[in-house]
Amino acid sequence: MKKIISDDVNSRLDALIKKTEKSTGAQIVFAVIRRSDNYAELPWKAFALGASIAGLLVFILNMPFNDWSLQIAKLFIIAVILASGAFCALLTIIIPGFARWFLSKDRSDVEVKQYAKSLFLDHELFATKNRSGILFLVSLFERKVVILPDKGLNSQLTEETMQSIITSMTPFLKRKEIYKAFEAGMERLSGLLKSEASGTGENELPDEIIEEKGI
Repeated sequence: MKKIISDDVNSRLDALIKKTEKSTGAQIVFAVIRRSDNYAELPWKAFALGASIAGLLVFILNMPFNDWSLQIAKLFIIAVILASGAFCALLTIIIPGFARWFLSKDRSDVEVKQYAKSLFLDHELFATKNRSGILFLVSLFERKVVILPDKGLNSQLTEETMQSIITSMTPFLKRKEIYKAFEAGMERLSGLLKSEASGTGENELPDEIIEEKGI
């Protein structure tokens, strides 16, 4: 799989993780995923829209004709409608931005959170002494961030505070500036946890950035 993050950015992120872990006492893991689900319904939604628009246009263009013998052959009309739908479906595969038009917020929220929870368990991010692991997952296709803290941080990282971290990261993700997004998130996290925890210097979880193609 082609690397999502360059070696230079990877090393800078590694230094950022170490710095933030030292100031907060948390054990931080970054993950960057291309997409959290294949969303098989998106091409079909695009196909339906393309075919509907094409069918409407054909109908409107044929309205002036009273003599139905002068109209476009029925088979050609069907071919145009199907081709339009197929073209729109193809666009969802090759142009992520177009595909996102057909993806609902609720659907993407569920899939990204589910992927994050699976990743948390698969990489055993709960295996720290103080249950201080925290996963920062960015799913690029959905342009979403999920933060999953272990139960040792639950009292400090409420839904409201985590949302404030995500809000600080989102503008950079829209511009595909992954390092700046994580940097903003770490700065906000340090401000939230600094007074509550102190780093022990012990590194309990790997600092390697998790990169996955996703589903």
